[in-house]
Amino acid sequence: MSPYYEAPDYYEPAPGDPPAVFLAGGITGVADWQREAARELGRLGAVVLNPRRRDFPIGDPAQAPVQIAWEHHHLHLPGVLTMFWFPPGESTQPIALLELGAALDNPARRIVVGADPGYPRVEDVRCQTSLARPGEVVRTTLAATLAAARDLL
Repeated sequence: MSPYYEAPDYYEPAPGDPPAVFLAGGITGVADWQREAARELGRLGAVVLNPRRRDFPIGDPAQAPVQIAWEHHHLHLPGVLTMFWFPPGESTQPIALLELGAALDNPARRIVVGADPGYPRVEDVRCQTSLARPGEVVRTTLAATLAAARDLL
């Protein structure tokens, strides 16, 4: 298994490290898709950066800024591939949408985007992605999104 970093543990790239991938997308109120993604990408030897904590202390208001800072740091590391997955469910995942918008507006940022047809704002993801990055494919399954990430790693 490759190096794995889960919030709030920080990763600092070092010379010779394998490529890194940040697992961006739905967390609250959706299935733990990050576990499957981490396992699959870890088999390739990639450094996996997972914002989804196994046990987030939701009752501690001091943890929100810790989480936000962790995500911001890792989303802005140079050379990191950001894999977005918007899973099905009722939640629109507003923070993930905000992160997608920022990534789309940074042409140097390597991204892979996927949105399940059951995601409530799937058309928004498709439209925003095609406007900002014509030709960027929005995959419709986690498996296809992972395959695209593998290809870029």
